Amino acid sequence: MSRQRTVIDPEHSGASYWKDLWAYRGLFRFLAWRDLLVRYKQTVIGVAWAVIRPLLTIVVFSFFASLMNKGVENPLPLILLVTAATLPMQLFSAALNDASNSLIANSNLITKVYFPRLIVPLSTVIVCLIDFLIAFVILIALMVYYGKFPGSNVIFLPLFLLLALFASMGAGVFLSALNVKYRDFRYVVPFVVQLSLYVSPVAFSSAQLYANPD
Repeated sequence: MSRQRTVIDPEHSGASYWKDLWAYRGLFRFLAWRDLLVRYKQTVIGVAWAVIRPLLTIVVFSFFASLMNKGVENPLPLILLVTAATLPMQLFSAALNDASNSLIANSNLITKVYFPRLIVPLSTVIVCLIDFLIAFVILIALMVYYGKFPGSNVIFLPLFLLLALFASMGAGVFLSALNVKYRDFRYVVPFVVQLSLYVSPVAFSSAQLYANPD
């Protein structure tokens, strides 16, 4: 008795690939939900880690910022400035790091069945976005505490958020492909991401870079 075998191959046209992305949107939701559950599985405080981790980083950076900004007048409380800089920077670094390792982490799934591979890093970026939205309560709480609220320019916040997501997604997809062939990148990427956090104007004001030494 002969067995019929069906082989599913991706089409080569770009339009078909984007159609496949939409057709496999259910898989995208499943992978994002799975990654979100796995991230906090078997933890005592669960999703609260999405707030505790950036909060500890903010406390440490605020301490160093107070030392580096001595004698510098800031119109806003220093911890508020550090929080507003730390949260989006952590979103970018976490999304870049997770996206770059996504293909390796899901290699068993990728080698078994066809689906648009872009779904894998995209789902990890969405999980990082959810973490960012949860941690955003820290900034809201500080703004309420100090009575400082953004002006009309806050309407551009979604655009900058999309810029951070697209930047991390683009670089993450490129690095994930390199990570498949050269496993050295799994060690290089976290180092570069951590270095970028320290050289970025998070613990210090960007105005200090242009300050007149006289």
